[in-house]
Amino acid sequence: MSNLKSDNYYEILGVSKKVNEVELKKAYKKLVLKWHPDKNKQTKISEENFKKITSAYDVLSDKKKKKNLRYIWLM
Repeated sequence: MSNLKSDNYYEILGVSKKVNEVELKKAYKKLVLKWHPDKNKQTKISEENFKKITSAYDVLSDKKKKKNLRYIWLM
């Protein structure tokens, strides 16, 4: 289950840290469809959630960005 109030990208997408690419993309698509501003009448909330979901997927789907994220969390 996703937690859109979290700052943790894994929690935002509702996936484990050992997620594979297929599961990551599936979770992303499910949430994007749910929170897309054009489909959701609560435009401000849906817009913020949509941006958070997209940002989380952008980082977790890119190996370099994901590696940098892990480094930052260790600091």
